[in-house]
Amino acid sequence: MKIVGGKIAGGKAPDGNAGRATSERIPEEVARDVKLVILDVDGVLTDAGVYIGTDGVGEVVELKRFDIQDGLGIHLLRAAGIEVALVSGRVSRATEARARELGLEECHQEAGARKLPVVREIMGRMELDWPQVAMLGDDLPDLPVLRKVGLPVAVGNAVREVRQVATWTTRREGGRGAVREFARVLLETRGEWDDLVEAYCAARSDD
Repeated sequence: MKIVGGKIAGGKAPDGNAGRATSERIPEEVARDVKLVILDVDGVLTDAGVYIGTDGVGEVVELKRFDIQDGLGIHLLRAAGIEVALVSGRVSRATEARARELGLEECHQEAGARKLPVVREIMGRMELDWPQVAMLGDDLPDLPVLRKVGLPVAVGNAVREVRQVATWTTRREGGRGAVREFARVLLETRGEWDDLVEAYCAARSDD
């Protein structure tokens, strides 16, 4: 039995292996320290599927599926003063395009999947320490960073090794609202969600 995203789940985890039990909520003292959220891309912002083909002149075309609600979750994190960075172990124009659409300046693609030096460089520029960093991951390349951050989070269909180091696990799978779920729980824990939602709606209202 495991507590995942505030719900008790029985049976086996997605890959057939039970992960470490996670807390029902993100600890408040941990949530309030977060100044930077690191997001893996493939398997976290996407469902890990990659569509590859060619266009009419034979150029390779790659498409990925992103969840629109995740984008709004990222917007609200940034509205709360939390920096968001994409750190991927795979180079992709689709990732670059999504980062531009979200207005994210911190989009790092490391073909060798050596994410730890990249995250250290970001933290150095922002003058942050590990307890101030959260990361959402799903697979083995994320482990070196997840083992160091103050708030390691696994998406619902993460591999066993990632779930074992996670403080908290989303109910939703990567690419299907996991980032939005995390953003909401983090901001609710900090007591900021309702005000951010009202501000977002007020900015889009005629009143």
